[in-house]
Amino acid sequence: MKPHNPPHLVALARLIIVVGLLCGVNAACAVDYASVGESSAILYDAPSVKAKKLFVVNRYMPFEQVVTLNNWVKVRDRSGGLYWVEKRVLSSKRYVFALPPLLDVRAAPDPGAARLFQVRQQVALERLESTGTGWVKVRHQDTDVGYVRSTEVWGD
Repeated sequence: MKPHNPPHLVALARLIIVVGLLCGVNAACAVDYASVGESSAILYDAPSVKAKKLFVVNRYMPFEQVVTLNNWVKVRDRSGGLYWVEKRVLSSKRYVFALPPLLDVRAAPDPGAARLFQVRQQVALERLESTGTGWVKVRHQDTDVGYVRSTEVWGD
């Protein structure tokens, strides 16, 4: 007599296998970000220049890379929206966007460190490195290098 496997458990097992295979293909399945390197980029609803154009975004806009398909990348913005963008407009130089209305950039990765400057919400900062302690080393185009909390930026 064969054991009975409910259909929902079979479907769940298949989903787990597919996710495992995808993670294997994508190396470590880590979140990977990229930023717009051109002066602007068009976001599409499908991976084709003949697809519907949804938005135009400015340089430095950070996105989470979800899928790469030939010369196209499916990206996620901070609100969770999914779009397609031509791979050629993305840069390996990473930027983060400030999330709070005013973001303090500190002299050291410590909330008590001196404030070097502030940036307004949605201002792009070049991401230099993660400290691994909840802080990100950043550079503003007009000022010095400093540190921000990783929870207060999008794109890290």
